[in-house]
Amino acid sequence: MADKVFTLAELAQYDGQDGRPAYFAYEGQVYDASSIPNWKENKNHGNLAGKDITDALKHSPHGVGVIEGLPVVGTLG
Repeated sequence: MADKVFTLAELAQYDGQDGRPAYFAYEGQVYDASSIPNWKENKNHGNLAGKDITDALKHSPHGVGVIEGLPVVGTLG
């Protein structure tokens, strides 16, 4: 699925709620955060699954290191 190109509307469907996967975009890449308990039910320190969190993550005290190792499932187009 890494070749999948997501629109913002399609990405929004992967919001981590009701058993759906939790995906987010960062700098054009779409990541699967479903395996991280903090992303269940669509909340992780104010960042929401199903969104482009590029700006939020750049200003986060955790930095971009928190996404290392997450599977890339596509790109944001």
